[in-house]
Formats: sequence, C-alpha cells, structure tokens
Amino acid sequence: MEDTLKERLKARARDLGFDTAAIAPASLADEAGEHLEAFLALGRHGDMDWMAAHADRRKSPTALWAQARSALVVATNYGPELDPMARLVAASTGVVSVYALRRDYHDVMKGRLKQLAQWLAHDAGVQVKVFVDTAPLMEKPLAMRAGLGWQGKHTNLVSRRFGSWLFLGVLLTDLELEPDAPEADHCGQCRACLDVCPTNAFPAPYQLDARRCISYLTIEHKGHIDREFRAAMGNRIYGCDDCLAVCPWNKFAKAGSEARLAVIDTLAAPPLADLAGLDDAAFRELFRGTPVKRTGRDRFVRNVLVAIGNSGDPGLLPAVRQRLPDASVLVRAMAVWALSRLSDEAEFATLKARFLPGEADGQVREEWEMPA
Repeated sequence: MEDTLKERLKARARDLGFDTAAIAPASLADEAGEHLEAFLALGRHGDMDWMAAHADRRKSPTALWAQARSALVVATNYGPELDPMARLVAASTGVVSVYALRRDYHDVMKGRLKQLAQWLAHDAGVQVKVFVDTAPLMEKPLAMRAGLGWQGKHTNLVSRRFGSWLFLGVLLTDLELEPDAPEADHCGQCRACLDVCPTNAFPAPYQLDARRCISYLTIEHKGHIDREFRAAMGNRIYGCDDCLAVCPWNKFAKAGSEARLAVIDTLAAPPLADLAGLDDAAFRELFRGTPVKRTGRDRFVRNVLVAIGNSGDPGLLPAVRQRLPDASVLVRAMAVWALSRLSDEAEFATLKARFLPGEADGQVREEWEMPA
C-alpha cells in the first residue's frame, strides 16, 4: 500500500506542475547540523539573524514538527533561456538574478503544495505540513537525501537533469513512506563555481561566507556595502548567478516551461538610469509580485548606484546627482561613491562643497571625504 501511495503521491505532484518529486526520511544526518553550527559560529551568516535564532529547529524536520516521518521534496525547473553571464557586459543596464525575473516562486509553489497536501490528507487520512523556504527547514540537504540532486561546492543544489535551476518545496507528513535513494556528489575535481566568484565568497569547497556573497550583499544586507566589494558587483543589482551559471551540469538543463513563472521582459535588462529614479511607490509597482520587492526601495537603489558607479558611463551622472539629497542614507552614500567614479574633480569638489556641510550621517560624510 505504501509503495502504491508513494507513486500516486509523486504522480500527483507532477500532475500539479512540479517537474520532479522524491521521498526522504524526515531527518537529516548529523553532518548537516554540524555544518550549520560551524557556519554560524564563524559569523558567516552576516545580517541573517533569523538563521541563528532558529538554529536548533533548523537541524532536523522533526525539531520543527515532532510527528514528521517522511518528506516529499518537490522541485520546479526555472532554467533560463537567456545567458545569465552575457548580461554582465551591458554596463548601463542592471542584472537581476534569474530566479527573480518572474513572479515570486513562493506563491506559485506553495499554492500547489497546499493542493497536494489536501489530496494526501484526504486520500490517506494523515497529517501534513508544507514549506517553501519560509520556515527553519534545510531544503537542500533534504533534496539531496531524497535523490533530487547534491549540494555542489558552491553549497547550492545541482541536478543531473536540471543543472542548477530548481526551486524547492517540502511536504512533511506523519506517514512512513519508503524513501528514494539519495544522490551522490558528482562535482569531482571541478572548481568552476569557486573560481568564478567575483568576491571570493567560498573559503573552501562546500563552504560559503555569505558576508562576501553578492546575492547576500544585494538582497539580505541591510547596511552600507563595503568598498571592498563594490567594483566586483559590476552591474548586478539583485542577486548573482555566476556560480550557478558556470556549472558544467547545466549542459543537461532545459529552459523552464512553467507559464506562471515566465520571465517578465521589462526586468531582463532594465536601464540603470530609470531604476535610480524610482521612489517607493514606483519601486513597489515595478516589482509587484516578484522577489525583488522584499528588499525594499532604499537597498535596491543603493545597489543600482553601485552599478552606475561601475558603468564607466558619465551619461548616467544626471541620475546620480538626483540621488545626492535622497532621504535614505544608504542611497546618498552610494550616490556620492558613484559621483566620485564618474565625475571630474571639479564637479565632485563643487557638489561636495554644496552637500557635505549639511550632511549628518557619518558614512555619507566619509564617502564625500574618500573619493574612489
């Protein structure tokens, strides 16, 4: 009965639009918890205090829900049709990570997982809970244990069928189901993902220092971006795909076909000048329903101004000047930095004499006094 139900469950998941699904025990090897503890002890989580706050619950699904016995891990392919790396050469346009060029996957996947959970609860009379990256649950180790892929040297999931491009969700149940075979590591001697990182965010294979990661810096980091990382960010304004895009296993990947997760054309190559001029209302309207909205206008425009500073295009100076008196200190600081990179000494000195005397924020004052 269990095997029959297991196959029906996986088939139902595919019928609902998930590209693949597999079963794992609702437990993780001690090694997963040990890696998490080491990551946190070294402070590599940066501003992500929520990781430390729920660390004990994160170590095992049963710490989150004691009755859990099995985990169905589902995945949706979001493989890009565009070349993620090719966009990096267009310095006057911004690069948004492939996963965020579309409707927020949390909404799409959670709705379908809830349908699947309702079906299983009704069909088998069991308890269920669903998760899509919004609870202290380590989806990637579970996906590896279920056989959907393995955590590569960049710590992200890699699939032999889908390469680097999978959104994950988890359905926990108190029903015992026969687990699928776990996936082995197929990275071999390859270190393409480690070597491509612009900010050297990988201290060693299978280790990430989020504080150096462009995805962290542009999405999670709430403060000013250190000078050490600004030039390396290039025109990446939300996330970074480099370590995913260079993985050789992507030769087996195919473009995602989920219509509800289609790329929004206006986000594929947005002009930096337009993005720098966004106020809060315009930001919310442009990114409504997408993952980008969660970072907020101020942090986003901060990122845009870093990209403008890296563009080498003096034609973007009008957009920079408009942000010098911005209400956000994050925005003002990066506007000064971008100005120092694009303007001549005379213009910088003139604007410094105008804005510095009235500047109350220490970080912004420092940017005026330390031009690039």
